[in-house]
Amino acid sequence: MTLSPIRKIYQGIADRRQMFRMFDRHAQRPNRWQGDDGALYRGEWFEIGEAEHDYMFEILPPLFMRGEMFAMREFLTGSITSIFFTLRIDGRIRHFHGYCDLADKGSPERMRAAIVERETRPVRAMTREERLEHIWSSTHDNYRGYAGERWPEPMRGQRTVMLYGGAEGTFLKLLEQLTASEIAAKLPVQLRVLPDSIAA
Repeated sequence: MTLSPIRKIYQGIADRRQMFRMFDRHAQRPNRWQGDDGALYRGEWFEIGEAEHDYMFEILPPLFMRGEMFAMREFLTGSITSIFFTLRIDGRIRHFHGYCDLADKGSPERMRAAIVERETRPVRAMTREERLEHIWSSTHDNYRGYAGERWPEPMRGQRTVMLYGGAEGTFLKLLEQLTASEIAAKLPVQLRVLPDSIAA
């Protein structure tokens, strides 16, 4: 699975249930407790509500606070932890969660800049990668997973989602191989009509 360094993984504002679910959206990965899986999480971000932001602030004393951001004291894996942002974008106060690698100096500031750049685009377009990440984030665990031993060797470990094939019934397909029509069918109606965005 190849993931870009900083990426939006959910469209819209995550409520508390969605937020906690996305904190570990790779929980089903094979060999979960072996090796460093930091690359799966590093750079992921999504928007949350003010109540969710404040709730997380009150759980534990922050590891650090810098202006419009604070870091969780507990680390997810290695040197990766949750950073919560309160940002004024287009005149509105908005809240975000992102996973930053604190061993990488300047990681929180780069995350902040990427969020602001992404959210101030004049048109709320979505890249193909953002569409796929939203599908992965919003699909229930029972309908997503990872290619196992029944898949050809090069595909094993890649993300899969369940699709409905009409008369064919349901079947698994690699997330990265979804067609434009399959992506549209898996997205909520309000996201199907957004224009494509050219990735920078």
